[in-house]
Order: sequence, then structure tokens, then C-alpha cells
Amino acid sequence: MERKKINSPAFFIGKGQGDDLISFGSGQPDLPPPKEVFEALNNYQCFKYCLVQGSQKLRDALSTKYEDTTPEQFVITNGASEALDLVLRALYVKGGKVAIPRPYYYSYPHNVRLAHLEVVYYDLVDGKIDIENFKAQAEGCVAVIINSPSNPTGTVQNKETLKACQKFCEEKGVLVISDNVYKDLFYTDENYCVQGPNVITIDSFSKSYSMCGFRVGYLHSWDGDLVEKIVEMKSHTSMNTSIMSQEAAYAAATKVPQGFLDETLKIWRERRNTFYQGMLDLGLDVWNPEGAFYLFPKIKNPSKACNDLYYDYNIITYDGTWFGDDTRLRFSYALDVEKIEIGLKRLKEYLKTIED
Repeated sequence: MERKKINSPAFFIGKGQGDDLISFGSGQPDLPPPKEVFEALNNYQCFKYCLVQGSQKLRDALSTKYEDTTPEQFVITNGASEALDLVLRALYVKGGKVAIPRPYYYSYPHNVRLAHLEVVYYDLVDGKIDIENFKAQAEGCVAVIINSPSNPTGTVQNKETLKACQKFCEEKGVLVISDNVYKDLFYTDENYCVQGPNVITIDSFSKSYSMCGFRVGYLHSWDGDLVEKIVEMKSHTSMNTSIMSQEAAYAAATKVPQGFLDETLKIWRERRNTFYQGMLDLGLDVWNPEGAFYLFPKIKNPSKACNDLYYDYNIITYDGTWFGDDTRLRFSYALDVEKIEIGLKRLKEYLKTIED
């Protein structure tokens, strides 16, 4: 295999398991969507545009899940990625700044810059928000992004910290963009997502219901003018989100029992436990994930490790440098326990080659 230098996640996106390849890279669940999603598409025959803002019945369903909200406050998007892009572009002001966590989801800095806004960073300490650093960086910003549970760290912010962040931002006139795509993947009792009148919520059906390829996300804002501006922008770019995918998302929101989420969480927890303990047994410095499905261990020279593990050990990992941390590698455990154990054995062999 030709050893092309791996410079970004784009190199790996779409590369699945198979041919002896163990992928710890993918940020998408390998579990199947609930059967109700496919049943909703049987004999589905709609083929025309729908409202740019999104299916009325899907927005109605979402408004019943979020307290005191109305359907008019939601916009259905092509995944959470489009939701974030639209929000940031709608918030543009000349010289505007947006604070993001570091480590961060690798698209955040690019999303901010594509909206012609400036990126500033608040640094996480052992994966947690340091409130004083947060305040120092957030003041004067147009918005801040909070992601809990976190990709890439797997950490969860505690309720008191999130409330303090929200209160400070409200007092300073700063919007909070809460990326909640892992809201159903908590392993602790600390399952609070930031809330408040200055909070814009971003979510999707991808992680909770294993519907990544359907590309259905959404945003919620209490600001009617902002929603109207976002819908206008979307009308000139992607138009409406796929009506078939929205039908599937409606089924997920209204027909899938809570038991589906409970059972999938048990699977994620088993994988987390296996992988975390395996990394500890290898002597790696790693945080115990409290949510999502990622491990973020310290690895010597992660850029080289990412390349060597792929070309020499047939393992996909994501270079921590892409997430703003040049001391770590990100591992996803969106694969079954047997493959995790195979990957751990290969990782053990690799670590022997870099021991001091």
C-alpha cells in the first residue's frame, strides 16, 4: 500500500470495517436503526419539495419533546453539521468571535472560519470546562459552542458548570450553541444539557437512532428573527432536507420505544468498559468516557502513530492534532467487542515499537 500522508479525517470517511481492517475512526454507530424507521418508508410515495423549514409533523413532534417550545422554533437540516453551519453564518458580524472548546470536534474551527468569524478557544482541563478560563475567552464573543457529551474526549460537563456558563453568557449577551448530538449516550447520572433563553440547540437523529446516512438534524432557537433568517439562507442553498429522511426521522421521534435507546446504551456501555479497561491494561493515560463513544488516550507522536497504525497494523484512528491536542489519538468504539479486542492486540504490538 502506498504510504500517503494522512492529513485529515477526510482520508478515512467512508472506509468501513472489512478486509482485516479495524476502524476505530468512524464517528457513526455500527448498530442498525430501529425497525420502525424502515417500516415508515414502506410504500412511501411523496416526491415533491416540502417546507424549507422542515416537515410540519416532524417539527410538531420535536416541540412535544422540548418543554415550552413551538414547531416554529425548529428548523430541520441536513444533519447537525448543516444546522451548525447555518447558525454560524446567520450570526455573522464583522470582527465577530466564537469560542469553542479545546480539544474540539474537528469541524468546529472550519465551521467558524467559513462563516467569516474568528475562532477563540477555551481550554478543557482533563476534558472539563474551567469556568474562569471559559469566562475569559467567552466575554466579547458572538457565541460559544458547548459539546457535552464531548467528541473527542468522551467527557460530560456537570450541571452546575453548564448552568454557570449559560448564566455568564446571558449576562454578557453571548449566545450559547449547545451541540447535543450525544444527548442519549450518557453513562453517568450527569445527563444535563445546557438550557436557557440565549441557547441555540443543535441535535440530530444520527447517533441516537443510528441514522447517520439519512442526514437529518435540527436546530432550535427562541429567537424568531434568527430562525426566519436561517430558513431564508437554507432556501438558497440546500432547500428542504430530504422528505424521505424526514419521514424516517418522524417515525424515530414518535414510534420508537424508549427501550430501543436503553438497549443500545447497554451495548455502548459494554464496549466502553472493554475498551477502557484494555487501554488501562496497556498502560495508557486515558479518561474513562462518561458519554458518547470515544476514547482519547495519550500516545507518543500521534500524527506518526495514526499513519503507522493504518499502514502497518491495519487500524484506523484519528490524529488528536485534528482535534486541537497534539498528545493524543481518538478511538471510536463504534464496533463490536470482538473487533475491539483484536484492535487492542494490534495496538499492544505497536506500543512495543515506541517504548523508550
